[in-house]
This record gives sequence, structure tokens and C-alpha cells, in this order.
Amino acid sequence: MALKPYLNIDLTEAGCDEAGRGCLSGPVFASAVILPKDFYHPLLNDSKQIPERTRYELRTIIEKEALAWAVAYVSNEHIDEINILNASFLAMHKAIDALKINPEYLLIDGNRFKPYTGISHKCIIKGDAKFAAIAAASVLAKTYRDDFMNTLHIDYPCYGWNQNKGYGTAFHRAAIEKHGISIHHRRSFKLVAWDLFHQQ
Repeated sequence: MALKPYLNIDLTEAGCDEAGRGCLSGPVFASAVILPKDFYHPLLNDSKQIPERTRYELRTIIEKEALAWAVAYVSNEHIDEINILNASFLAMHKAIDALKINPEYLLIDGNRFKPYTGISHKCIIKGDAKFAAIAAASVLAKTYRDDFMNTLHIDYPCYGWNQNKGYGTAFHRAAIEKHGISIHHRRSFKLVAWDLFHQQ
């Protein structure tokens, strides 16, 4: 099914999405994107549904053709302080703050959002597979977060972040069991079976 180019033809819409919400380590990233109303690319879709190479190709196109775009993140330490849901909202707010054009309406991927002052929004379940602007935001959030985790991997290769990007794969959890928790892990998450008992 083709992505919808917009919800409101007469309003400047920004699509918003996050990446890394379910990870055990690293920040949560978010992006906000304002696309031209006539933007179309046949390969654009939910970032989880397209190959890595295609995501990076699309990122270049989105950054070139979007009317405005921004990417922001909230650190793992801040996630532990305010919880991952609030951190996801904050990351999206930070991305909206950074847009060079003020949107008049927000299309939010998911079913919950903390209202952004002065701008109406609509939450859309699986919106990254329904609206082009949300799909574009998902591509930017995902690729920028992947780049960030690849950089962290250089200093912490034992966790395999260049492959798992911080998600709780069997390899990642086994590495935590063997090497312990790094400064980039989310201590408020249940990292391994014994983790909650051992946290200070």
C-alpha cells in the first residue's frame, strides 16, 4: 500500500518518529521531517521494513528534498532518570525544536505523545508505514542512531553494537553476563536475569 503524502493538505505537517526505544544501551533518537506535499519515493517505507543500504540511500534523498528535517537524542542516563516513554517524547520535542520551519501540525508514530505546546498532533499506530513524513522520520532516526552505536562499538567491541545496535540479542545479553554493564547501558532496564539484584 502506497504511503499517504499528507493528512492535511492546507497545513505544514511534520512527521515524527523515534528509534531505539527498546534497546538495552545507547540513547533514544527521534526525527522530525517536513516533506513537500508532492514528495514521493517508491522505496520509502517504515525503516524496519527496508534494507540497511536502502535506508542510507533514502536518508540522502530525504535530507536533500525535505523542506526541513532534524534529528535529536536523549542519553541513556537521562532515560534512566525520566523513563523511556518520557525520553522518547522529549527526543521528538527536541527534534521539532530544531526544525528550521515551524510546523502547523504533527503526525506522530504510535499511540501516545506528550503535546507539543502550540501545535496540534495526531497519533497514528504504525504511522511509519502509512504516511511519508513519518516514514522519512523513521529512516533518519534509525540511520543516525545506527551511526551513533557504530561509533560506540569502537570503544566497546565486546557487546557487538555494530551488529545489534544495542538491542537485547542473545549475543548482547551474553556479553553483559561476561563483561558487566558499560556506562552506555540503561540501568533502569532489566539487562540480564541477575541485573536488578546487583544494581546499586
